Amino acid sequence: MQYRRFGRTEIPMPVFSCGGMRYQFRWQDVPAWTIPQNNQGNLEATIRRAIELGINHIETARGYGTSEVQLGRILPKYDRDRLIVQTKVNPSQNPNEFRQKFEQSLRNLRLDYIDLLGIHGINNAETLHQTIRPGGCLELARQWQAQGKVRFIGFSTHGATEIITQAIATNEFDYVNLHWYYINQANWEAVVAANRHDMGVFIISPSDKGGMLYKPPQKLVELCSPLNPMVFNDLFCLSHSQVHTLSLGAAKPQDFDEHLKTLEYLDRADEILPPILARLEQAACDSLGEDWVKTWQIGLPRYDETPGNVNIPTILWLRNLAIAYDLTEYAKMRYNLLGNGGHWFPGNQAKQIEQLDLRSCLTNSPHADKIPAILAEAHKLLSGAEVKRLSQE
Repeated sequence: MQYRRFGRTEIPMPVFSCGGMRYQFRWQDVPAWTIPQNNQGNLEATIRRAIELGINHIETARGYGTSEVQLGRILPKYDRDRLIVQTKVNPSQNPNEFRQKFEQSLRNLRLDYIDLLGIHGINNAETLHQTIRPGGCLELARQWQAQGKVRFIGFSTHGATEIITQAIATNEFDYVNLHWYYINQANWEAVVAANRHDMGVFIISPSDKGGMLYKPPQKLVELCSPLNPMVFNDLFCLSHSQVHTLSLGAAKPQDFDEHLKTLEYLDRADEILPPILARLEQAACDSLGEDWVKTWQIGLPRYDETPGNVNIPTILWLRNLAIAYDLTEYAKMRYNLLGNGGHWFPGNQAKQIEQLDLRSCLTNSPHADKIPAILAEAHKLLSGAEVKRLSQE
């Protein structure tokens, strides 16, 4: 395993982290006695495998159902100094709710302290305010830090880059969990800002949210050759020294194996990546047109500036992925979250696009005249059954 300094925390962080949202029994809290032994056994085998590999950062959240309770059955068996444990708690308008959830997390994990406490889901102005306002959640977290219950405080986010950089600019956080990978590089500005503030940078779900790369389409397999698309994406992320660790949401012990292949390529990333990146860009240009590929993002409105709250940037991005790389299944899954994902995946689909006047909100786009038709086409391509976030299922 290789390790990188996790920003101002000075923690030597493994470049892969063991994310805790795929091996748990349920997405909701249930009585501990109802957890089947085979499920618990699989979780414990996964943790043992991670630690054997040097992946000693175990990451979970209060919102991951039974994950914390199940981890609490195995983590106390290890030398505490060898572990880096992160849990995350959603901010709340009522700090007492935040306190109760944190105390529940400590009880569930059966630990005296948490190495990394993440404020979970600073996704908009409201959740940022709930966190940093006087008497808010961050103030409570600082108290726990002073009491030795928390070592370092960070935040996780699925929000817009603007919100992420605002949170970073407060200089109140030691690290950030965010999305950034090959198919979605919009948050690079936030990664750079985090580095400027000497914060740790943790990439959320690069294999799943990065394109469901554990079951890639054949076109993407060919474009990423000689690497597996999952290994390509790992290498792409880790080739940037500003990135410190990638979350691997292992569901079973064997799920680490493919990712480990990345380690042998790290010192040759400058040689291996350029031809793959060139093929990927050319494939996009061949499928979508070079002018569109280079300019489609210019002048697009935010969803809250658009009639019907249609999330135009996200819809166009998902259409691009489906057409350029055959990532249709991924694009459909994400598209059908629109309207159901709350502030975790905001905005609406293009279902009623023919009835909306988009002229004023698209005045700064070089493609204003054709975007309404493209949105209608995207809806036909991607619409399907309503999708909920995993924690809502």
